[in-house]
Amino acid sequence: MTVNRLSDRLHALDGQSYKAYKSLQGSHALANFMLHVDYVQGDPFAAPSRIRVEVSQAIAQLPAALYNVLSRRIALEDYLIRQFDQQIQTVGRTAGSGKSGLIEIVRPSQAILPRSAAHISEQRVELRLAVGLPAFGRRIAGRQAATLLCEHLPALVNQTLLYARLDAAALQAHCDCAEAADYLRHQLRDRHLVAFIANGAILPRRSGVDDRPLGQDAVPFQAPPSLQTSLHLPNGAIVTGMGIPQGVTLMVGGGYHGKSTLLRAIEAGVYNHIPGDGREQVVTEGMAMKVRAEDGRSVAGVNISPFINHLPQGRSTAQFSTPDASGSTSQAASIIEAIEVGATTLLIDEDTSATNFMIRDRRMQALIAKAQEPITPFVDKVRQLYTDYGVSTILVMGGSGDYFDVADTVIALDNYRPDDVTEQARAIAQSDQNIRRAEGGTTFGPIASRIVRPDSIDARKGKRPVNLKARATDEIRLGMHEIDLSAVEQLVESGQLKAIAAAMVYAQQYYFDGERSLAAALDRVMGDIQAHGLDCLSDRLSGEFVGFRALELAAALNRLRSLAIEEASSDH
Repeated sequence: MTVNRLSDRLHALDGQSYKAYKSLQGSHALANFMLHVDYVQGDPFAAPSRIRVEVSQAIAQLPAALYNVLSRRIALEDYLIRQFDQQIQTVGRTAGSGKSGLIEIVRPSQAILPRSAAHISEQRVELRLAVGLPAFGRRIAGRQAATLLCEHLPALVNQTLLYARLDAAALQAHCDCAEAADYLRHQLRDRHLVAFIANGAILPRRSGVDDRPLGQDAVPFQAPPSLQTSLHLPNGAIVTGMGIPQGVTLMVGGGYHGKSTLLRAIEAGVYNHIPGDGREQVVTEGMAMKVRAEDGRSVAGVNISPFINHLPQGRSTAQFSTPDASGSTSQAASIIEAIEVGATTLLIDEDTSATNFMIRDRRMQALIAKAQEPITPFVDKVRQLYTDYGVSTILVMGGSGDYFDVADTVIALDNYRPDDVTEQARAIAQSDQNIRRAEGGTTFGPIASRIVRPDSIDARKGKRPVNLKARATDEIRLGMHEIDLSAVEQLVESGQLKAIAAAMVYAQQYYFDGERSLAAALDRVMGDIQAHGLDCLSDRLSGEFVGFRALELAAALNRLRSLAIEEASSDH
């Protein structure tokens, strides 16, 4: 169907019942692209219709050098999505009821992430969109639909998917930026680092709800000489900044001097960022996990005995379950759950931690004997965690010098400027001997593998076999259950939650078999995504999925209140 024929068809539908739009489903060859109408909404107030636009590379002419490496392809797809989203804002919305005239694509954050909204290959370029087919009341607005699909949409395609119409320098810089961040991140382990912050980076954000960089008031980052290190870029250039070594790192300093800002930048460093973000060359190893206290979360069959033991009434903590965890039990569970699925670095801020989980000072030890205190504080386990399992910790700590005894590196923040005060902290620890008694034994303790009971994950709701919804970056609805992910702070886009919800169902269908461990099952899921893309998670083509890590998928599963564990066995 040519543009003119499609326009004529839409004019002919004018005034008919909205259901007549169903006749548009299928593929239409327009001027220089294919239009695929995959789903037509039931009425103008329902979820929008789903379409795809497909341009052959013979027309798009995107240089192969921009997509023949995975990190560059992801960045190129990201760039095209951003361009399309920006151009949508310049197009006037056609009149009508409900969602009439809507054109929408998944809206990106500051991070460059894999997204199912764009697909680029040697043969074609494809974008997946949502559109609101116009209506007045529940009658088709045919002329407005013709304007939407035959004028606005082709103009958007021409402006955003043809290489000749794009800013070639900006596109090249976008792809180079992502490739450079991946290149830096890949050097961390060989250099025995867990994170790197380049000199000149802008870490403060505009606000808690605006992740763009702070303006001219921001203090550019500058590494202290003793922690300064240099890494290579793909083009052979050298970038210099602060390397955070493996082991136990404390970030200390007065309030409002930048400790938490630095930690948040490190949290975000598991992702690549767009040019101009300020954190383009802030990179963190990919399996670093932020953990915090989370009063009220559910816990299912987690061995928290390394931290909490001999509960009152003789309750075991080897397979600890509760629908309403305290701050300390929730933080203990989150740490064990993260390590179970491969976390190699923990990121912890005392401001969001349970005080009794973090420290028990000598005076409290004198008053309350260990026999009456089931919690072994993190200060007595953080060193063992690194020694026994190789798991590093970066910890913001402003209130307890007891951590000086177990720290490898101590960084002080003063007006957003870091200083290496490791030697001063060690001198203080030696001159003011800590007489508190270490608790919890000489080893960390076991990390158990858990097996998920398949029937405990149920996405059904009434007659609907699968009911999945996501709200912003803090909640998934799976069947009849709501999963609160507000404390999983490294989720940055709602599309990640939508993909995670689909991945939970996918894992239940294919890999939770009552024998395979949770970690092994999630490895299979992530392997399928790596091999086949996010589309493998659903039979329905979706433009709403955004890439996530096994750590966040595990976090969602672990917060599902119906989750049941069949058995647990010690792996270590």
